[in-house]
Amino acid sequence: MTRSHAVAHVPMPARIPSEAHADEGVRLLWTSGWDSTFQLLRLLLLHRLPVTPYYLEDDTRASTATELDAIARITEALHAQYPHTRALLRPLRRFRVAELEPDAAIAAALRDVRTRMYIGSQYAWLPMFCKQQGVDGIEMSVHVDDKVQALLSSRVVAFEQAGTYRSVRVAPAHAATPEYALFRYFSFPLFSIDKRAMDREARLAGWGPLMEMTWFCHRPLRGKPCGVCAPCVYTIEEGLAWRVPRTRRALSFVYRLFARPLKPPLRVAWTTLRGIRT
Repeated sequence: MTRSHAVAHVPMPARIPSEAHADEGVRLLWTSGWDSTFQLLRLLLLHRLPVTPYYLEDDTRASTATELDAIARITEALHAQYPHTRALLRPLRRFRVAELEPDAAIAAALRDVRTRMYIGSQYAWLPMFCKQQGVDGIEMSVHVDDKVQALLSSRVVAFEQAGTYRSVRVAPAHAATPEYALFRYFSFPLFSIDKRAMDREARLAGWGPLMEMTWFCHRPLRGKPCGVCAPCVYTIEEGLAWRVPRTRRALSFVYRLFARPLKPPLRVAWTTLRGIRT
């Protein structure tokens, strides 16, 4: 797979044909980030399963080009180091968030969840994509220390994926909840592992150089992680601070000490103001 092939844009069809799903193997949301790349390596190198990666392009995210470049570089390195992955790793299926149709039920579910725990807007457009495209069971790399993992921890049931490894998904018993409305389309193979354990497993398996090619920052500055966006903060707090440059770590410390505590009350005030205006 050449770099241009790896990142080719797939125009959003009315619906992905069901026969296309049959040959996709394991479907995985792949952002080039630490968690989804770790799961990709497990699937390709440990379980040797065919994988179709999906990437949803958010036009508001400054890191899109950087993420796609990282996906292309990791793909090329995989093919060079592990030739069998040429057959297993299917072309990236890339879609644009801007092409999704609004969904009132999913938007309402996100608002409901946010009254108890703030989660990002991607947890509206990801299920909208799955619902509108008929995609079910796609893997999302939610892990220990992730807010979504805490949100769903009492609502999941385990199952065996592809007859090979354990995963979990939201149990049908919770079908009446907003959590089910948002996360019913996904499975969570990393639900019981944290970033540090991923790091240990990857290094023991010899995947360290591939993992170091991953990208996570949403607002890169001069090609380096910014230190203050949500993924940078989580990377530092979840034990991988070495991935953020030293000077940006210092900036992140100041941000987390002084600015970050102001975000929840400001968010509540903004939501309240919007409610008054409408």
